[in-house]
Amino acid sequence: MAKSQKKKSSAKKKKKQTKSFFWSFCRWILILGLWSGIFLAGVILWFAKDLPDITQSATFERRSSIIVKASNGDIIARYGESKGANIHVDELPANLTNAVLATEDRRFYSHIGIDILGISRAMLINISKGRFVQGGSTITQQLAKNLFLTHERKISRKIKEALLALWLENELSKDEILSAYMNRVYLGSGTYGFEAAAQLYFGKSARNVNLRESAILAGLLKAPSRYSPHNNIELATKRSDIVLNSMIAAKYIDKSDMTKANMSISLPNKKSKSEQNIRYFTDWVIDEIDDLIGRPDMDLVIKTTLDASLQKHAQNTLKNAIDNANDDRYMHQGAVLSMKPDGAVIVMIGGYNYGVSQFNRTTQARRAVGSAFKPILYLSALEKGWKPRSKILDAPITKGSYRPKNFAGKYYGRVSLEMALTKSMNTASVRLAKDIGISSVIKTAKKLGITSKLSHDLSLALGSSGISMMEMANAYAILANGGYRVFPYAITRITSKDGRILYERKKPSSYQSIVRPKYVRNISDMMENVINEGTGRAAKLPFPASGKTGTSQDNRDAWFVGYTDKMVSVIWLGNDDNSPMRGVTGGSIPAKIWRDIMLYGNDKQVSNIFNSSKTSHGNNGGISGLLGRLLSNDNAPNKPKPRNDYSNLND
Repeated sequence: MAKSQKKKSSAKKKKKQTKSFFWSFCRWILILGLWSGIFLAGVILWFAKDLPDITQSATFERRSSIIVKASNGDIIARYGESKGANIHVDELPANLTNAVLATEDRRFYSHIGIDILGISRAMLINISKGRFVQGGSTITQQLAKNLFLTHERKISRKIKEALLALWLENELSKDEILSAYMNRVYLGSGTYGFEAAAQLYFGKSARNVNLRESAILAGLLKAPSRYSPHNNIELATKRSDIVLNSMIAAKYIDKSDMTKANMSISLPNKKSKSEQNIRYFTDWVIDEIDDLIGRPDMDLVIKTTLDASLQKHAQNTLKNAIDNANDDRYMHQGAVLSMKPDGAVIVMIGGYNYGVSQFNRTTQARRAVGSAFKPILYLSALEKGWKPRSKILDAPITKGSYRPKNFAGKYYGRVSLEMALTKSMNTASVRLAKDIGISSVIKTAKKLGITSKLSHDLSLALGSSGISMMEMANAYAILANGGYRVFPYAITRITSKDGRILYERKKPSSYQSIVRPKYVRNISDMMENVINEGTGRAAKLPFPASGKTGTSQDNRDAWFVGYTDKMVSVIWLGNDDNSPMRGVTGGSIPAKIWRDIMLYGNDKQVSNIFNSSKTSHGNNGGISGLLGRLLSNDNAPNKPKPRNDYSNLND
């Protein structure tokens, strides 16, 4: 009996203790909850204090865009960022908005701006993976971030983002929020909003995209560059398949919607790899903006001198020449530069593949030009009183430390300057340089616009110094225009997006004559002989032209530089690592490339803008050219022409 009462008393005591513990626990939970609520309210108030200022200064920041156009007005490149016209979701295809909702925020129309389920699911996935894999941001939160906040990964920013999302949901309708998001989200290649992206990738309005195109655009939200249909159509398509499956899972579509018409892809604006090479030119153009107008904070449209069709033809010509060369040639790189005699750049191909190397070999590389430098030497001699018919000895050099040789060991004794240049004789050229002085040669080169450092020794006569293609084109352009100083240029007009003119190139009222016309005629005639009878015969055209081959030591560089009265072209072939080629000389593949480009492009260009009476070109075949020949004792019309084939002699 006593035992029974004792057990009952003990049970009551335990029950009382349990009840007491339960209520204590509840009390502490309540206290903790109250303090947590107070703390959370304090945090919210702390971060919310800045929200009025933030919401008053909603911005959409982007870099200004730059559109570059060819001379005919065609758009050849876009830089920076662009935004399409604002479109309300009611105007967009249901498939496009549903593709976005399926991948970004399926509960968009039911949550209050923050998706607790989405956040919880993302947290569980991140914990299971041991790293940050998913975020739980709703479309409203993403819009808040884009409108008001930076993209830094901080807890404070996430709290502000959530508060702003709640504020947006209170201020705007769901359709207004979705419309704002779809008009502002970044979709790659400098585009903001689905309208701009649809125009860029598909050449159509976002109003007209089909199911597959909608899925591709929505797929860009994950990684715009990686899934760009311009960069990798296979990856873009695989990503769009994931989007389509998400749409099926969300019951926005079923498999019957995937008709042939709905699943077709059209990429009219996709640039081929060869077309990407236009960036060598447009990058150079962009670098020139600062010198002309500074760097204004506005969208720009730049019109240039580029001949789009000639650029494409030259690119194909260069690519085919390199691709079709035998492997044992060891020739992997090349560049082309063409300009008008007034300095207007009409073709610039800075390398074989811009995607692989953005180094512009027409402006940045300085390579030994070989015998392509000799016309500058011979022009310097003409200005010193030598005549095209003057004699110079071509024979082995036996004195001094510098003893260059002729190609194949052939020597011709006493020959005219014209013959020495036509056959590209090395020893005759070195003797000529020694006679007139290297200082005179350098002075002439600088006068013709060559700014690279030139070696002050006799090797300069054979083109040992590194010179850029742009400098060579400029020097030959001065000879093409009759001896007048010009400077390379590409920009003719810069306007704001609304058409306001910020810069417009004015044609100079006059040009400074730096080479006397008779010397221009003389050297042009001598280089015409190079093409007709000498080392440049592979470049021969059905109309008058002047040019010179050039090959550096061990065939490391092969050049052809030449001109008519309408255009100048420079061709270079070689290897970036300066390794030798095999059997490639200036008179072989470069001469053929030059001929093809000049044959296509010469008739497309207008005649020389310079006054023909002042700049009569010895090979123009006109009245002024005839008078120039008749009045010059050095260019008698009946002078004999060499009859042998001197091609590839002393390239």
